[in-house]
Amino acid sequence: MAIITLTTDFGQKDYFAAAVKGAIYNELDDVRIVDISHSISPFHISEASYIIKNAYKSFPKGSIHIIGIDSELTPENKHLAVLLDDHYFLCANNGILSLLASEIKPEKIVEINIHDKIESNFPVLDVFVKVACHIARGGTLDVIGKNIEEIKYLKQIEPLINSDKNQIIGHVIYIDNYGNVITNISRKLFEIIGKGRKFTISARMVTFNKIYETYSDCINFKIEKENRGEEDGKKLAVFNSAGYIELAIYKSNPLTVGSASSLFGLQNRDTVTIKFEAYVSKDRKAEL
Repeated sequence: MAIITLTTDFGQKDYFAAAVKGAIYNELDDVRIVDISHSISPFHISEASYIIKNAYKSFPKGSIHIIGIDSELTPENKHLAVLLDDHYFLCANNGILSLLASEIKPEKIVEINIHDKIESNFPVLDVFVKVACHIARGGTLDVIGKNIEEIKYLKQIEPLINSDKNQIIGHVIYIDNYGNVITNISRKLFEIIGKGRKFTISARMVTFNKIYETYSDCINFKIEKENRGEEDGKKLAVFNSAGYIELAIYKSNPLTVGSASSLFGLQNRDTVTIKFEAYVSKDRKAEL
């Protein structure tokens, strides 16, 4: 049974997501449709890129992923069918696959060219559904488009490293349901640049000098609960399950006590900087 996933900024109020599902079922009797998310912030490319990157790997190889964010066809926003890591992705060429393609080279990229056969002002419904069902039936990408070599990348997806290799400048790319702030600085990059050095993470008015492995690591469970002081609301930096540095509040609630986003004053695209201690040579260490 083919699996087709949907990731859009359609929300839950309108009919758009339901119409897309109905169109798929109308073409395929034997298919499983899975909603990854319909709550992407409108036109938010980096947010969608983060969610897709961390969701698709849990699906079987050969799954087809329709991504409906900023998908209107324009001369600068062509439609793509991409085979990457044995998964198919249907989306606009707007940088939405930046996080995936920066780590895994696409096996095949096709610019979809079936638009002259379809009258459409709703490309996710009319174009992406047609292509997804074609793939689900065993069709090849060559039938629905022409091969291209590159996809568009978002510059803000990749952190910057200074020439002295002692600073990483990243950005907020996602704020989760708990109000935790996810940066585009991966654990892998942090370890490559940091090389075990001491560091300071700065984001607006907050700083961190330690990164935890889990949220609860910030709590000293060796101390009796009544003697630990206030736990809820404690600020921390953590390597999250997706492998990125996340700034969080322990057991935060955006609707009551607040969250990392609200309490730290951080929003999407805000800057997060990691400054590492300078290297000290062996000879210099001996002098000290």
